[in-house]
Amino acid sequence: MTAALRFCLFTTFYPPYSFGGDGIAVQRLARGLVACGCEVTIVHELDAYRALHNGPDPPAPDPEPGLKLVSLESRLGRLSLLLTHQCGRPVVHARRIRRLVSEGRFDVLMFHNISLVGGPGLLSYGGDIPKIYMAHEHWLVCQSHTLWRHNREICTGRECIRCALHYRRPPQFWRWTDYLNRQAHHVDTFVAMSEFSRQKHREFGFDRQMEILPQFLPATENTSALDDQISPHSRPYFLFVGRLERLKGLDDVIVAFEKFAAADLLVAGDGEYGNALRQQAAGNARIVFLGRVEQGALDRYYRHAIALVVPSVGYETFGLTILEAFRCRTPVIARRVGPLPEIVENAAGGETFGTIDELVSALQRLQTDPARRAVLGNQAYRAFQDHYSDRVVVPRFLDLARSLIAKRGQHPPMTSVA
Repeated sequence: MTAALRFCLFTTFYPPYSFGGDGIAVQRLARGLVACGCEVTIVHELDAYRALHNGPDPPAPDPEPGLKLVSLESRLGRLSLLLTHQCGRPVVHARRIRRLVSEGRFDVLMFHNISLVGGPGLLSYGGDIPKIYMAHEHWLVCQSHTLWRHNREICTGRECIRCALHYRRPPQFWRWTDYLNRQAHHVDTFVAMSEFSRQKHREFGFDRQMEILPQFLPATENTSALDDQISPHSRPYFLFVGRLERLKGLDDVIVAFEKFAAADLLVAGDGEYGNALRQQAAGNARIVFLGRVEQGALDRYYRHAIALVVPSVGYETFGLTILEAFRCRTPVIARRVGPLPEIVENAAGGETFGTIDELVSALQRLQTDPARRAVLGNQAYRAFQDHYSDRVVVPRFLDLARSLIAKRGQHPPMTSVA
């Protein structure tokens, strides 16, 4: 017998109405909780997706047992988002959110990327219901979420008004008040994705204690089926997966492949920096831009790659593509920035680099030594199974939730879980 908990997860973006990895991470957590017998309600901001997406909405997702999706939308559209952004609290949807929380009989509220679904004002909703904040990004200490100053460099000190204008966004003046700190006291536990991210929050003035729970992926029994599939590319290749933005550092990899000719580079993803990167690589036929690749098709690219290259120059909070490679027994070559070396070195699942020449040397080592590649890949897979699979991480979330419920003196109903 175990408690069947009722969760409400707030997030600005949620698949299929999402961009990047944070929405996917929320979806995986929601499904992981449902698989453990919990009931999950997702509240997301549909107008935020529409404001950033050109074209019609994607098809509505099929209903999933145990999971309810609540889409917030308003006839005010972008004005509704601007009010939340500038006021730091739900404005247009405040009444609906209060009613949803009041009527939902939730055991735990979880806040993910809440920048446009409610801002810090959302953190006080729900009264005495235990609350968990998941720091998928650095939004608690950075308006742009990324600590990527002026959209061109790592942030080493606050220049927030100028930085916001570089991103063509109005400054959030509530950040110069005590508002966020006061709202943070309504949250029982803040969770960072890595030790690096926890330290970076502290360095930039967020003094609340943070637990560490990493991102995760669904476990797989084995990857032998992928070995039997034909490689998706005719030549040996290294792989990059991610949004095409300056802070992802792909331009340095393109330079490295001007010096390294023994294999190709496949680039899976797209983004606002994509045209500039394609122009930079225009003279190199060994660099292939695949565009966006469906998640279900990526595993084959991962498994047959010599290695995944993760060259981010900005501060990630984690590095989900690293786990995707680990799960496919593929080693990783990551830049020594942010949490990337923390993950790769702890797993003994790849190599790290600091300069373009070091990257070229790492490419050469893994290209010419398949035995070493296999050892690193197997170690990466073991680290995934031991530390980053849903079988390991989701129970830790549930243990955390139950401990908070116990502290609040609540007693959720006891039901059997198959």
